[in-house]
Amino acid sequence: MAIVESSSLSLANPLLVDTVDGAVDYKDRPGLGLLTLSALLPSPTSIDCQNTDKSISCSPKLQVTLFFFSLYLVAFAQGGHKPCVQAFGADQFDDQDPEESKAKSSFFNWWYFCLCGGTLISLWILNFIQDNFSWGLGFGIPCAIMVIALLIFLLGTKTYRFSSRGDVENPFVRIGRVFVAAVKNWRTSSKAIAIEEEARGTLPDKISEQFKFLNKALLAPNGAMEYEKVCSISEVEEAKKVLRLVPIWATSLVYAVVFSQSSTFFTKQGFTMDRKISAGFDLPAATLQSFISLAIVIFIPIYDRVIVPSARIVTRKPAGITMLQRIGTGILLSTLSMIIAALIEMKRLKTAEEHGLIDLPNVTVPMSVWWLVPQYFLFGVADVFTMVGLQEFFYDQVPNELRSVGLSLYLSIFGIGNFLSSFLVSAIQNITSRDGGYSWFANNLNRAHLDYFYWLLAGFSAIGFVAYVYFAKSYIYSKESRS
Repeated sequence: MAIVESSSLSLANPLLVDTVDGAVDYKDRPGLGLLTLSALLPSPTSIDCQNTDKSISCSPKLQVTLFFFSLYLVAFAQGGHKPCVQAFGADQFDDQDPEESKAKSSFFNWWYFCLCGGTLISLWILNFIQDNFSWGLGFGIPCAIMVIALLIFLLGTKTYRFSSRGDVENPFVRIGRVFVAAVKNWRTSSKAIAIEEEARGTLPDKISEQFKFLNKALLAPNGAMEYEKVCSISEVEEAKKVLRLVPIWATSLVYAVVFSQSSTFFTKQGFTMDRKISAGFDLPAATLQSFISLAIVIFIPIYDRVIVPSARIVTRKPAGITMLQRIGTGILLSTLSMIIAALIEMKRLKTAEEHGLIDLPNVTVPMSVWWLVPQYFLFGVADVFTMVGLQEFFYDQVPNELRSVGLSLYLSIFGIGNFLSSFLVSAIQNITSRDGGYSWFANNLNRAHLDYFYWLLAGFSAIGFVAYVYFAKSYIYSKESRS
């Protein structure tokens, strides 16, 4: 729940901090501290719980309240911290310097590399500590690490680059004024707009041809030539720049819906399969998610040091391939991952049927859990393309003052994608169980049909990919990016 909240809140928090130079949110430190405290508070023993009314929660109300308050505080902090700190890091590179401009593209790769490296450590080490030692220690270690990270961050304060904006009008006001003026002038004829464009010296650039209805904002609402009250050409182009992001944002949602399955149904599949590593040790089903992070950690250096330099020779582009080509490649790979997941689930169901386990959901299906690794690994490779590509795209293509908001738009794709996935699952659950039969998501996975769901998602993903390619082909990069 906290992850979804973080993605949703990420759109709101940068609105508060984006007007402050170098603003980086570190409110998750007290959040992690309170989370550690909630785990350290004494809890009732199993004997105490047996002696209480089963309808009443056994945990102290203070501990439960503190625990959920801590989770939401961490989620709120991450909503501001994630987009702002990444934008601040990318701002340290000078776009006018060819070498630094090239290094900025690599920055997003290595940022995600470090992020997934930390996730990998959490899944392998912190989960072990929490299961075998204590939750207090499991939460306390990342809290201490975050305090150290904050100190290191503060030590570099004097070396950071800060953008100087001077007395610039709020970008939301500028963009909003363009849309309001265009609506007010919706009856204005094309001839009047053409005359105004000529008077302003608007060049016949491709960018100006897109969303021409916004050019109506160049005229005063009452038709009078009061230049101090009308929008400038740069303001209109700025509004167009934001509007061009909408189709890319919308067509990327299908990737987020597919992405959310890796932490839910993939794990549920793994729980039914043979997870034995050695005598007396079974691989925890949740640990399978680490293969996504492992694939990312392995593939990012290959992408950054082998694929990008090779692509530069062919395309002569600093990043090797364009940001939209990178995102599209990842969406295509995620479609292939869902196809593989569907085929493997079909095999798992067939194995369960062959061994007479259809109505024995608690019996392990004699099929190795390693069959799931290819779909996890391909998801990781898809992330390297789409996740990092979306980060760079939404940072690069928004107005300079809105870069944190641009990255929050990237995060909101996955927050809304999670909600859409939940809605889709609920709708299918109601439809497929309407006649009293087993739904696609029955608790007995041997009676369920996750394979049908995966095929459905593969179809949605393929349609989304076609729509994405259509909009990506007509997308015009901002002048700064093209130069």
